Amino acid sequence: MPKNESGRRVPPMPPEASVTESGMMPETAPFDDPRLAEYRHLVSERAISGETVILNMGPQHPSTHGVLRLILELDGERIITCIPDIGFLHTGVEKNMEAKTYIKALVMTDRLDYMNNVGNNLAYALAVEKLVGLDVPPRAQALRVILTELQRIASHLVWLGTHALDLAAMSVFLYCFREREIILDILEMVSGQRMMTSYIRPGGLWRDVPSEFEPAVREFIKIFPRRLQQYERLLTKNPLFIDRTRGIGVISGEAALQAGLTGGALRGSGVNYDLRKAMPYSGYEQYDFEVPLGSKGDVYDRYRVRMAEMPQSLRIVEQALNTLPRGPVQSANRKFVPPPRSELGQSMESLIHHFKLWTEGFDAPRGAVYSAVESPRGELGVYLEGNGGPKAQRVYWRTPSFMNISALPILAKGHLVADLVGIIGSLDIVLGDVDR
Repeated sequence: MPKNESGRRVPPMPPEASVTESGMMPETAPFDDPRLAEYRHLVSERAISGETVILNMGPQHPSTHGVLRLILELDGERIITCIPDIGFLHTGVEKNMEAKTYIKALVMTDRLDYMNNVGNNLAYALAVEKLVGLDVPPRAQALRVILTELQRIASHLVWLGTHALDLAAMSVFLYCFREREIILDILEMVSGQRMMTSYIRPGGLWRDVPSEFEPAVREFIKIFPRRLQQYERLLTKNPLFIDRTRGIGVISGEAALQAGLTGGALRGSGVNYDLRKAMPYSGYEQYDFEVPLGSKGDVYDRYRVRMAEMPQSLRIVEQALNTLPRGPVQSANRKFVPPPRSELGQSMESLIHHFKLWTEGFDAPRGAVYSAVESPRGELGVYLEGNGGPKAQRVYWRTPSFMNISALPILAKGHLVADLVGIIGSLDIVLGDVDR
């Protein structure tokens, strides 16, 4: 290793580097790095010439809500460009589902948006039922609605707690997880799992709910409105929270539609679009509820919309519980639905049929279907293509987080770096939902 004039060892100079007459290393443009070259066309000429700063935010930064990298072009602390760089959590869920029979592929859906496990099950089950023409009993329909709305509240509680924590409000985080635990206990009661439930299945449900289910849900309905008021008192009129959210990350309704936003991110801009109303599924047309809307399309409006959605979900749950019909929770079509466990010890035909369904699966007709549900983050759609065999030819998920994160460059432009944390939180993205 060469030495300098004082005799200290110094690393050799790279062969492509040269020294100017003043003895200083010449400045190099940041996008000479081949790892950044693919983003060169997305930044301004000032970044290419080195007048503005290129900063990597993530993928380890806690405010990114997952493994997300943001390439920021900054003029001081002002954001000129924000480029999401995704794919760090890509697991190939869609191709894995194509390699499994329709029944076995269900377990993969829980791992997409891990804040909406039951809703993911429902979206996939609806697509399979649409493809093969499978009926669902009324009791299973009502229980699906109850569980997906409870899951929506649980997801919103995680969003609210982490969003507030990002903006330095720690108490709300602790309170939200207190109520979320109650919902997870209910999910564990019916499915045996707190999160990866695989409870909603093509043709109905895995099994009926236990006798403790209804009292537990009614107790939650009783206590949750008061708890929701606690969150409101802590945040809604808090001047510090308002300063960090009002007028930040504004997007108009027209721009939100062009960017493909759905869910609370779209309704916060005043666009009345909710799949439960626009294209009802699982019997949502029989329930009376309202769709909360914002007007300014900023971080605060997106907060207000989701806060107003939770009482509406509670309203739907109570209606479904009051009119919960009796009867089976699985279709009687044994071509696609395994026989109940009670038959396996009494009927050899049922045992053989159960074995063949779980080992070989069932054949679905040729054709393609698209089925969508309103997840806590927006439109969650499944494109399913059958080829006449027991495995899907093509499985594709239209995930709301993937579309919502695409609007981040619009929302972040012109704001301070400190505002970016609140803007990301207001979109309520889940990176498993983005990368798949």
